[in-house]
Amino acid sequence: MNRLLEAELIYGRLLAIREPHLVARYNKALAAFDLPQTKLAEFDIDITGFSPQVAAELGDPDYLDPLKVNRRFIILTPEQDSLPVVHTSFSNTAGLMHEFFAANARAIHAITLKDTLYGEIEDSVSEVKTLDDLLSINEVKFRVLSAEDLLGKAGQLRQLCDALVTSPDAWRDDAMLERMVSLAKETGDIRQNTLVPDKLVFRHDAFWADHFGGVFVFVDEKITTVICDPQAPGFRRSRPWQVSYISIDDTAQVADFLARTGRLELPRASWVESSGLFAHRLEMALLSVAAALDPVPDLTRIDPVWMQTFLHRNAKAISDRGVYPLLQEALRTLSRTGNLRMAEIDPKLRLWLVRAEPGHPDQWLTNRLIAHLTPEDFVSRFVFDKQGFYKAYDQYPEAYRDYVVSRLSDTYLKDKPAFRKRLYGLGDDHA
Repeated sequence: MNRLLEAELIYGRLLAIREPHLVARYNKALAAFDLPQTKLAEFDIDITGFSPQVAAELGDPDYLDPLKVNRRFIILTPEQDSLPVVHTSFSNTAGLMHEFFAANARAIHAITLKDTLYGEIEDSVSEVKTLDDLLSINEVKFRVLSAEDLLGKAGQLRQLCDALVTSPDAWRDDAMLERMVSLAKETGDIRQNTLVPDKLVFRHDAFWADHFGGVFVFVDEKITTVICDPQAPGFRRSRPWQVSYISIDDTAQVADFLARTGRLELPRASWVESSGLFAHRLEMALLSVAAALDPVPDLTRIDPVWMQTFLHRNAKAISDRGVYPLLQEALRTLSRTGNLRMAEIDPKLRLWLVRAEPGHPDQWLTNRLIAHLTPEDFVSRFVFDKQGFYKAYDQYPEAYRDYVVSRLSDTYLKDKPAFRKRLYGLGDDHA
């Protein structure tokens, strides 16, 4: 874990909170959640206000996500909008937070000058016990409070202003006028400063959830498709009239669903050759074999000569896995004909030959599912499925961990938007 921290491959790009007044405001929000206050003078936070240092201090990584639903948040500054989310049970937490910041930018900016916003992203369920609980979440509502009650005071001032206008004798009420002056000193001119967030309800469409081993939910016009472990409670029983279920172990059916619904970009020479994705996955296929050897071979200098030598020495293991020869043959076929006949490809290996359709709204979720089902490609796993990557990383041999950290630092972290654009055709809409 120390390697990941030092390389900023975990808890990277967070915002340092060290000003005493911000620490004090954060503690008031923790107290409002009935949590112990932090004794730290400095800590880092993500877009939701989650702090890995506070989590370690409390001994609870889920202190802002206690039941893995109805996620809590603490907003100290508008700067949080540019941060990633580093601990979440839903893949769209970051997207919902960005939507909230964008829809309520003026209010957030005005309130955080003097106060802290905190609350919950409320779903329609309080706990996830079955798949039906996940499927019942169609929208979420931000329940927003403020540590110094600036929101409540602004509401009081608004009511008193309305009374002053509508009641002919209100201006004679000295106590009311004094209260208005007192409130205005704290809130400022509420006619100029918007202190109440305008938009609090947001759609909750396709998503991944960290329940029952991981659940992928895709929403189409007439049907919702759930892909997960068939042992998950409610599999093929929850809402069977409107939900299609696919076992996450059935890679053939998963690939068919993604292709049939237009979520996959099928292999064509036009993008395969320019992206370098197949060449990348060829290397990942070889490295996955190397990681399984004892001892792990020297990976400090990987070049075409090293790869060719390794290929000769481990030909049977590489051939038995099937991915490397498949990718080689696919590249040869594409160079000759420009496309592949997917029906002729082993269904279990088809996801190695595709990427998410870059123009589809579910591109990130689809790439996450592909990365989950092609785990040997640790780079794609890190880009799209960090929770899965961290679990896999814990099982890597020590020497392979060194290489993985070095590889990610020297490639993906150098220029993340350019890397995603080249390999996966994605625009720069994620951190």
